[in-house]
Amino acid sequence: MVNPIKSYKTTFILLIITLVLIVIINISLGSISIPLKQIFLSFFNGEVEKESWKNIILNYRLPKAITAIIVGSGLSISGLLMQTLFRNPLAGPFVLGISSGASLGVAILILGASFLGANITTYAFTNWGQATAASLGSFLVLSAVMIAALKVRNTMSILIIGLMFGSLTAAVISVLAYFSSASQLQQYLFWSFGSLGNLSWNEISALLITFFIGISLVIFIVKPLNSLLLGENYAKSMGVNVKLTRNITLISTSLLTGVITAFSGPIAFIGLAVPHLTKLLFNTSNHKILLPAVAISGAIIMLICDSIAQLPTSEFTLPINAITSLFGAPIIIWLLVRKRKIYY
Repeated sequence: MVNPIKSYKTTFILLIITLVLIVIINISLGSISIPLKQIFLSFFNGEVEKESWKNIILNYRLPKAITAIIVGSGLSISGLLMQTLFRNPLAGPFVLGISSGASLGVAILILGASFLGANITTYAFTNWGQATAASLGSFLVLSAVMIAALKVRNTMSILIIGLMFGSLTAAVISVLAYFSSASQLQQYLFWSFGSLGNLSWNEISALLITFFIGISLVIFIVKPLNSLLLGENYAKSMGVNVKLTRNITLISTSLLTGVITAFSGPIAFIGLAVPHLTKLLFNTSNHKILLPAVAISGAIIMLICDSIAQLPTSEFTLPINAITSLFGAPIIIWLLVRKRKIYY
């Protein structure tokens, strides 16, 4: 039997080469201009002209590039899983309300900090504090969605329940915002813009571990996902355990989306747009091809968006959420206007 990935060997090689080049370009850009040679010397522990250059590359730009790769890959895979599960081209990683749960957790921490005591107020302004609050919020919404998944048989009902949880959390956040001070609102607004920087290596390690756990779960359901494209009844006739596949898909998506939102904030449109672009590029609906392709494509596009957001040679950095939306929205509009064939 022919390995399907071999048929796309050239395309995958080109994608990987593009990813490496974009990583180098991304690391070379910033408010401080650093020669390319000095960047490579920093990687291989060579003598760099300025020690500050090495510190900037290894402790800021490289962690940010790795974060962009994880975020882009994770959200893109989550989007592909949701579009397959719900057989809906407009489904994304946030339809389950996981991101809204994370936002609620951070909102309670930041906007409600004044009611929680001085120690909590201090903790609210740390990366770990916001990540912990976001993770707890995501877990609570995930638990509610999983309980609902056990009670209902229709997959579309789960989609509607997820959207309702999103509306519910948005309402609670609005109430909290109404009673918050200007400084609290500003802090929450900055978090909602999304950010790929300011993560330590320990935080990136936690992000990476959860990312691999989520990806590992997906590997076990590649064949069932292909069957689900033709409907649940067809999948059942092929011997697929639809309920188990659905639960693994929900857990994997929740892990990936939850931890990414916790550390990087809610980043829009990547999970929605990248799967469509990848399907158009590879012209297939086979998840053995799409999963690695979507992961690499998502990483590339996230790095490009981050490079644009940095405003090279400028001290200012645009919100990454704004750049991904400016990138993703026109693609979705183009897909709808052109009515190109989408594989479902």
